[in-house]
Amino acid sequence: MPEFSTARTLPHIPDDVTVEQFILRDDHPARPVRPQSSPWLVADGTGVEVSLQEIQERTINLANGLHSRFGIGEDDVVLIFSGNHIEYPICTWAVHRLCAIISPCNPSSTVSELTNQLRQTRATLVIAHAQLLDVALSGAREAGIPEERILVIEEEDGALHGRRSVAYLMKHGLDTSPILGRKLHAGEGRRKIAFLCSSSGTTGKPKVVAISHFAFIAQVLQLAIHSRDETHASWDEQRYRPGDTCLAVLPFYHIYGLVASISLVLFSGMTVVVVPKFTFLGMLESIGRHKINHLMLVPPQVVLLCKESIVRNYDLSSVRVILCAAAPLSAELNEQLVNLFPDAHIGQAYGSTECTGGVSLWSTRSKRGFNGGQLLPEVVARVVKPDGTLCGYNEPGELLVKTPCCRARIFWQRRGHEGNICGRMDRLKEIIKVRGFQVAPAELEGCLLGHDMVADVCVVGMPESFSGEVPLAFVVPDKGCLVGIPERSECNFTSQEIYHGVRG
Repeated sequence: MPEFSTARTLPHIPDDVTVEQFILRDDHPARPVRPQSSPWLVADGTGVEVSLQEIQERTINLANGLHSRFGIGEDDVVLIFSGNHIEYPICTWAVHRLCAIISPCNPSSTVSELTNQLRQTRATLVIAHAQLLDVALSGAREAGIPEERILVIEEEDGALHGRRSVAYLMKHGLDTSPILGRKLHAGEGRRKIAFLCSSSGTTGKPKVVAISHFAFIAQVLQLAIHSRDETHASWDEQRYRPGDTCLAVLPFYHIYGLVASISLVLFSGMTVVVVPKFTFLGMLESIGRHKINHLMLVPPQVVLLCKESIVRNYDLSSVRVILCAAAPLSAELNEQLVNLFPDAHIGQAYGSTECTGGVSLWSTRSKRGFNGGQLLPEVVARVVKPDGTLCGYNEPGELLVKTPCCRARIFWQRRGHEGNICGRMDRLKEIIKVRGFQVAPAELEGCLLGHDMVADVCVVGMPESFSGEVPLAFVVPDKGCLVGIPERSECNFTSQEIYHGVRG
């Protein structure tokens, strides 16, 4: 059988610019004209608006400060340890202006998880939110990073506990000679790394995925071009319209939030309303307060929208487009979401960190998309049987994809996912999807096996209405802990001791 792809092609993908240059300065022909009155960023709680000019000034000043105060230069790695914040993307662009590398880190990481990512990426500077400073200090200490190389994201200007803040560097960055941000050589963007993102992959412990500037830019263009309806010339009839607003409830450290709710939204001439931390009631209030047109969600958030009766107390009529990704959405939830938003365009996407985000997205030819969607432009897919032969139409097998967004080069990416063409795509059961996050059973098994009462263990995924899946462990107790317990009797106390012992 032939390989699968779409006939749609991409415009020119620049390979001589950084992500910062592409988003903030590049006049790409595929980019729509943004209304002058439309801000780029809006802080959800305060309503503070940030224009392009302000973003560019803050980016330049912060880049100057990072270079002069911390010596950050080309190919250095800066780890961001923060929840969503209006300064988060500015920190990213400032680092890219120096041709350095960003490593986004989950703000709920433990000290050991943060330490692991710092060591894997060889970061030399940490930008941490003030609320996470204790974890950042401990993780940096374990990774051998001096305390003075922790820069703090704080709401107020000035130093915090003797440490420089991002706001301080933005304010005083003009004291030094400006860093111009060099233009890359032709083809250099394909090789130069922009992000080192953490991904659990398909098996084992979390891994670091290297994403080049070219791959990231190509992904933004893929999503933008795919989302345009060629039958309509007017922007008023497109899915993503200049002047629209998108509520950024997705975490910025995740590839979904990093690509879609920041970069795609801004490239499309829309406004990003930055939500520091997701709460369901907060999201409902924000939709009405900012007249939100676009929601980019994960299945657990859809569950709340469909199941919670309080939703009917809020005006959600401004919502015109809903994208759900990171895990499959059930047919039942799809139907309930359509009933809740009968006039909205609703669909799903499929992708991975290794592919810089999206591989497929629902087509503009359909108002609703109830599976993984249509392959993005210039993505080629194969579905392969266990013996290596290609599957036929609607025949399940392992998915392989080739895309310009796979790391620094185009190559066949073995996804470890099960899928079929014209059907849904599911990750093979070496991984469990919990609320859109990848949980590796091997990690949980390793943790449980470290308990004195556990002789052997197997962790599998179990369907759950809110989380999508939750891990379920089958434990073989150590013989020593069963002394005095009759055979075939239930030993719930043993499972509770193991549970609390592992959590402790």
